[in-house]
Amino acid sequence: MTSGGKPRCPEPEERARPELKSPRIGVTLGDPGGIGPEVVLKSFQNRTALPPARYVLFGSVPVLEKAVRETGVRPFWNVDGTESSKAGGAADIRLLECGAPEDAAVGGGPSAGSGRASFRYFEEAVAAARRGELEAVVTAPVSKTSWSLAGIPWRGHTDYLEALYPGAAMAFWSDRLVVALLSHHRPLAEAVRAVTRANISRLLGLLLERLDRGAPGRYEYLVAGLNPHAGEGGLLGGEEEREIVPAIEEARRSGMRIRGPLPPDTAFREALDRPGRVVVALYHDQGLIPFKLAAFETGVNVTLGLPFVRTSPAHGTAFDIAGKSAADPRSLGQAVRLAAGLATGVF
Repeated sequence: MTSGGKPRCPEPEERARPELKSPRIGVTLGDPGGIGPEVVLKSFQNRTALPPARYVLFGSVPVLEKAVRETGVRPFWNVDGTESSKAGGAADIRLLECGAPEDAAVGGGPSAGSGRASFRYFEEAVAAARRGELEAVVTAPVSKTSWSLAGIPWRGHTDYLEALYPGAAMAFWSDRLVVALLSHHRPLAEAVRAVTRANISRLLGLLLERLDRGAPGRYEYLVAGLNPHAGEGGLLGGEEEREIVPAIEEARRSGMRIRGPLPPDTAFREALDRPGRVVVALYHDQGLIPFKLAAFETGVNVTLGLPFVRTSPAHGTAFDIAGKSAADPRSLGQAVRLAAGLATGVF
């Protein structure tokens, strides 16, 4: 995992991806002190409801056993590929033991031990995907505070993936609303400075490449403005005319079905419950507040711009309910289904 105590980014091995009917999907347990292990167990307890795939859980036996005691879900995994009578149903599920510090499973809040464990699970899953051993990675929630306490320099999953693949972008997917973010975990002042023609054009180009090439004409993009009323013709801010409009015009010339900049307080209404419409939001909360109002329990976080699929539930670690078997697993289950669909070209 580390060299000299510092997290490292493994070097990729390029391999051609085969046509798939049953993809290989890695699933990380997330922060051991949060609800990640619980929602993974609950999502996988009914294996016949899962998409056909070969699943690898990246975690550790003690963390899973603690979640088993808390939830009552019966163990169902094979350890490191060893055959077991626990496994069965439509899905092949094995656990890759990554190890965990002794303090990793302490619930109730973030900790350095949990940060080291959750990063280790994630790092090993990503390394396997980069070696061509997985077509998709599904990540249970991590705590940015835990990572910081552990000395991990990245501010979450997407930040780490951007270090490996510059230009990777965060999007959120649900049956009711789809949102792509220009920037994600940045302070607001920094996010506003990132609203530039170059950055917007880069995101729109990525959406064109990753979504439109596979389904020409299926998507229409609604770009939200930055300022109230999308700047009101320059009266309430100049970013729309200076940065956003030129990027939209360039994208339209490239063949995108695109509108905007639209007033941020109405853009999401135009996309809600209208399949095929994607809102391009310019900073984290502009996109996530409406998305979580519409699809908190079933929304999925998707990272675009990677050579493999990566999805995650749209919620966080929920330390306040960890260990109480009260967590809703639907978002994690949807993340698994979307990962399988994207990996096999269904979506």
